[in-house]
Amino acid sequence: MLTSEETINKTKEFVKETLIGAEGGHDWFHTLRVYNNALLISKNEGVDLFVVSLGALLHDIADSKFHNGDETIGPKIAREFLFKLNVDSSVIEHVVNIIENISFKGGNEAQKFTSPELNVIQDADRLDAIGAIGIARCFNYGGFKNRQLYNPEIKPNLNMSKAEYKSSTAPTINHFYEKLLLLKDRMNTKTGEKIASERHAFMELYLKQFYNEWNGKL
Repeated sequence: MLTSEETINKTKEFVKETLIGAEGGHDWFHTLRVYNNALLISKNEGVDLFVVSLGALLHDIADSKFHNGDETIGPKIAREFLFKLNVDSSVIEHVVNIIENISFKGGNEAQKFTSPELNVIQDADRLDAIGAIGIARCFNYGGFKNRQLYNPEIKPNLNMSKAEYKSSTAPTINHFYEKLLLLKDRMNTKTGEKIASERHAFMELYLKQFYNEWNGKL
């Protein structure tokens, strides 16, 4: 029987190997940042650190964006991997529920599961979507999908359904309004709120500079 530490280390090895060659915004380093963010937030939340660690490490093991929108692959891979490590079934179910419910899906999709551990990991994941790294990830993914940087004629759509959100081909700047700038007010924890507030302000400053440069202003 593996110890918790051994299980976490084997999970790190598995995720790192699985995500070799992944798109730069959803690679091993994204997972590692989310894991570290989750541990930081957990200090003030009184959560099960084993569940938080496994959930954070496996949250993007097979992001549906890179699997034709299939949201079942990630949970399936995580379940099978943890089962092979003889992880307790209740922990496996909790981690799978976290993976199934962590994402910002657009369309004001209702979350079907909640727990303090999910709250922590969701905040950790959302923090990596905003601020300096969030901006870098946003444009990296836009380039990966060959999207325009910005098109003043294509306005952000704040009333998309889940299907519309997932299939959107809008310019990258639109994503700031359709997701990134909304995350500050969707944090679950006090630590998440504090960090998000700082990163949100940085994004607003960035957008102001972007539009000034786009429009030839000082």
